[in-house]
Amino acid sequence: MAGGGRRRRRLHLSKIYSYTCGKSSFKEDHSNIGGPGFSRVVYCNEPDSPAAERRNYTGNYVRSTKYTVASFFPKSLFEQFRRVANFYFLVTGILSLTDLSPYGAVSALLPLALVITATMVKEGIEDWRRKQQDIEVNNRKVKVHDGNGIFRQEQWRDLRVGDIVRVEKDEFFPADLLLLSSSYEDSICYVETMNLDGETNLKVKQGLEATSSLLHEDSDFKDFRGVVRCEDPNVNLYMFVGSLELEEERFPLSIQQILLRDSKLRNTEYVYGAVVFTGNDTKVIQNSTDPPSKRSRIERKMDKIIYLMFGLVFLMSFVGSIIFGVETREDKLKNGKTERWYLKPDDAVIFFDPEKAPMAAIFHFLTAVMLYSYFIPISLYVSIEIVKVLQSIFINRDVHMYYEETDKPAQARTSNLNEELGMVDTILSDKTGTLTCNSMEFIKCSIAGTAYGRGITEVERAMAVRSGGSPLVNEDLDVVVDKFAPKVKGFNFEDERVMNGNWVKQPQAAVLQKFFRLLAVCHTAIPETDEETGNVSYEAESPDEAAFVVAAREFGFEFFNRTQNGISFRELDLVTGEKVERLLNVLEFNSSRKRMSVIVRDDEGKLLLLSKGADNVMFERLAKHGRQFESKTQEHVNQYADAGLRTLILAYREVDENEYIEFNKNFNEAKSSVSEDREALIDDLTDKMERDLILLGATAVEDKLQNGVPECIDKLAQAGIKIWVLTGDKMETAINIGYASSLLRQEMKQIIINLETPHIKSLEKAGIKDEIELASRESVVKQIEEGKALLAASGSEAFALIIDGKSLTYALEDDIKKTFLDLATGCASVICCRSSPKQKALVTRLVKSGTGKTTLAIGDGANDVGMLQEADIGVGISGVEGMQAVMSSDIAIAQFRYLERLLLVHGHWCYSRISSMICYFFYKNITFGVTVFLYEAYTSFSAQPAYNDWFLSLFNVFFSSLPVIALGVFDQDVSARFCYKFPLLYQEGVQNILFSWKRIIGWMFNGLISALVIFFVCKESLKHQLFDPNGKTAGREILGGLMYTCVVWVVNLQMALSISYFTWVQHIVIWGSIAFWYIFLMIYGAMAPSFSTDAYMVFLEALAPAPSYWLTTLFVMVFALIPYFVYKSVQMRFFPKYHQMIQWIRYEGHSNDPEFVEMVRQRSIRPTTVGYTARRAASVRRSGRFHDQIHKDLVAF
Repeated sequence: MAGGGRRRRRLHLSKIYSYTCGKSSFKEDHSNIGGPGFSRVVYCNEPDSPAAERRNYTGNYVRSTKYTVASFFPKSLFEQFRRVANFYFLVTGILSLTDLSPYGAVSALLPLALVITATMVKEGIEDWRRKQQDIEVNNRKVKVHDGNGIFRQEQWRDLRVGDIVRVEKDEFFPADLLLLSSSYEDSICYVETMNLDGETNLKVKQGLEATSSLLHEDSDFKDFRGVVRCEDPNVNLYMFVGSLELEEERFPLSIQQILLRDSKLRNTEYVYGAVVFTGNDTKVIQNSTDPPSKRSRIERKMDKIIYLMFGLVFLMSFVGSIIFGVETREDKLKNGKTERWYLKPDDAVIFFDPEKAPMAAIFHFLTAVMLYSYFIPISLYVSIEIVKVLQSIFINRDVHMYYEETDKPAQARTSNLNEELGMVDTILSDKTGTLTCNSMEFIKCSIAGTAYGRGITEVERAMAVRSGGSPLVNEDLDVVVDKFAPKVKGFNFEDERVMNGNWVKQPQAAVLQKFFRLLAVCHTAIPETDEETGNVSYEAESPDEAAFVVAAREFGFEFFNRTQNGISFRELDLVTGEKVERLLNVLEFNSSRKRMSVIVRDDEGKLLLLSKGADNVMFERLAKHGRQFESKTQEHVNQYADAGLRTLILAYREVDENEYIEFNKNFNEAKSSVSEDREALIDDLTDKMERDLILLGATAVEDKLQNGVPECIDKLAQAGIKIWVLTGDKMETAINIGYASSLLRQEMKQIIINLETPHIKSLEKAGIKDEIELASRESVVKQIEEGKALLAASGSEAFALIIDGKSLTYALEDDIKKTFLDLATGCASVICCRSSPKQKALVTRLVKSGTGKTTLAIGDGANDVGMLQEADIGVGISGVEGMQAVMSSDIAIAQFRYLERLLLVHGHWCYSRISSMICYFFYKNITFGVTVFLYEAYTSFSAQPAYNDWFLSLFNVFFSSLPVIALGVFDQDVSARFCYKFPLLYQEGVQNILFSWKRIIGWMFNGLISALVIFFVCKESLKHQLFDPNGKTAGREILGGLMYTCVVWVVNLQMALSISYFTWVQHIVIWGSIAFWYIFLMIYGAMAPSFSTDAYMVFLEALAPAPSYWLTTLFVMVFALIPYFVYKSVQMRFFPKYHQMIQWIRYEGHSNDPEFVEMVRQRSIRPTTVGYTARRAASVRRSGRFHDQIHKDLVAF
């Protein structure tokens, strides 16, 4: 039997782990069971019973796809025709089936069908990928009880409510389970919830004693029955209300007994559980909301251009219809014929009847709307989607954003926002795990009033630069530890006084021994010993705790085993060098206590309480005789905080035997209590025990900056991007990280907003809630106004705004937030400390809506999800805090430093390409559409198309679409090297220079000029001459063929002039599109006249033999492109944009002229920005060399 005979681990971890694992109690919430919202009934081990089947709960199959087989076509078609342009072409396609159509129905509907099909295929492929992921998840296997004491493998999708499952170590839970028992005797198990909340630290769950005492192995479940009554499915991950009815007894259930789907079993051999929620009812699925729909600013502006073009089409149709109506009414009979006899009005019922001119005008309006539809680029949307997908592939495959250490490339999870990457005005960043590594390293400590540890942190280096020295670095101890290669993960400590057993020679060796013992004992880590190598690794609830255990091991106190009654560690004894074991009980660390303690019986039989915690909690608990090292330790702790280190205070005391017996008795009673004040009783008991402590020292761990963070911030700042840091850390730590990352600098004035005033503190002590709130609000408003006044009076000085979470609560109120935003946007740096996840999201929303500019949020943890979804672009760091942020992001990268390339290179390229692509799209369609309009106007607005039906339909699909796609994928106005060298180039996107209305209208005007040249030159060249030696004059088919040829040549040559970076792809698609026109014209013209109509043999027999055809095409190309060429030459020579200045560096050979290059680059450096370049510039100004430097630059220029 599968694991049934395996020996159970006899380890009562509840005795040593945490009082939070005690019994649940029937609190107030449990009285609701059976009522509304609490109606779920689960028959454990009886999923097939009639009572269970009547409940008809949902199955365990989950689906993340957008479509099903049945809904794909109707739903996808609905999505396509929600776009106004597609709907417009659908209407014109339907109208083409009527007699009103100026062209054939097939030629109108086929291009629309191609575009819609291409988009639907793309949607289908994306949804199929999601389907494949669903299949993989639903087909996972788990052991399920078959009713006879045997567990068999079944797929997740087949699980039912009430099934009993057995989950093995390192497997995921297939549904929300009630924990019945585990490999530990008291039903403890360890769970990793990374997929739920992004946290990698392990959570402890514990089953009820009633079930764990009965259910030890597989065969015990044969006769097991129980009924769970609980809450209905909901989104709350951290609460569960229910009860278990077992053998006529009723036991309360809490979230402590629930194992949530998609969390993983760790450090526990196996667990048994009853399925409570399945499929869409599970809490993780209930929490999985669709990400917000995000559209780029360019796409929204493109919609406005489309609406403008619609307005133009309807205006032209309306004006033309009026003129046509007037012409028709005045078209009287003369000599038995109308003046426009060639329109054959006698054959028309209404269209050309002078007696029904108003109706003729109305019908003409509908016809003209169809005819002028070529002003709207039918392939625009699908072309942009193709381009964005290809751009995303280039981003994903960029080796410069590949992080080899974790094998993680960049991942553009959505392609909708590529161009937004080039328009970011403000970055809102998390700190821990985003700017820093979230990988703690033990680097310093203070023991018995003596500071140990000679490493220099990155913050200290920044402090030394700005102050001329660091308080933590003495000349005689100036040993720099290699920050890139710590010898042991989690340990970056170097000091020969205590390493390699040398601590025994220190004057306070006994204190050092107690300090190191405390590190080895006071924790909840789980050891894992490699059977082959004997090396011990640790699973800890936090990176800090893992660093402490590793440090203890490196100092000679190796924790290697946890048993029922305590833990075992190897210690180098002062006298004998023997290995000693210690026994203990543990009280867990939590956010309210801010400390944890263990009670230890040493080898002499003494009882010791060992404790570690935050300085503000621990110092007040010291005994009078235990403060010997307090002043020195406090001084060191302050210095550690200034260096950006996280600190904890370590202390101990001896416990009297009788006191411990009394405490243990009361503590066990409190744990077993079912009253509502259970937690209060426990807190009171532990508070009394953790008093009169003797100080040992303090630890300091470093959460290092990620590699390249200061350089990346500097470059982004030079690009004019504002950077805000939103962190949950305390203000001092955040400020020092700000200095280390160059977000702050010495001469930058700081505006600090907090509520640490004496008046508010006195009100807090008095506990007058209303007065505290009123005073706090007034204080925040006053500080914001004072900050604004400072900004107004400062001139060009740089300011930094630093605000804490309490103050932020008031600053984000509706009547204050506008003032707060005005102050924040006037500062070079903004740091929000002690920010909650909700506050991060609210600040992001305020910046996005208040500035109207593009915002980018970047984070790595579950607490950053709201911020990522609220921002215009959410970037997730695939770091150590799980994948929650990545799963909610638009783009995922492995390191913060990759943001530099993502924005300055890919962002700028995508913005430049998409902008140019859309402008060119409207240029070519206006060029084409205006020739259609001019010809119709020339033919008395008779709705006569200038071109053959298929010429009209295929222009946007075959003869002009591929070059514009190649432009959107491959063009580079500036190389990646110059994007880095001249970061101010990025401001072209922030200010939207390349997609301004001025540039859009300019391209449209260029299209109008090209169309006028094409039409009038072609018309006049054929007007008064014979077209061929046989004496034939040019008809509509010849004029149309000539004009169409000129359009194809002009728009493709215009593309060639617009491209900044030619590749072989551009050459193929540009010249290939022109060649394909001639090939198509020959093949199409050779088809039967019934199909090719007026294009029959028009090229081979009429156009190609005529020299005037080729000469006119040549003249048109020259005359149509001269205006653009002249404008571009003058503009680039005398009024260049910033990217054109950089292009001149390359074109004119200035790339090797350092003075010219530096002159252009200096435009990126501004005194009010941040980064180490700005800091150096400020240093130059302070030293008096600034004016000399400016003089040199002017001379060089």
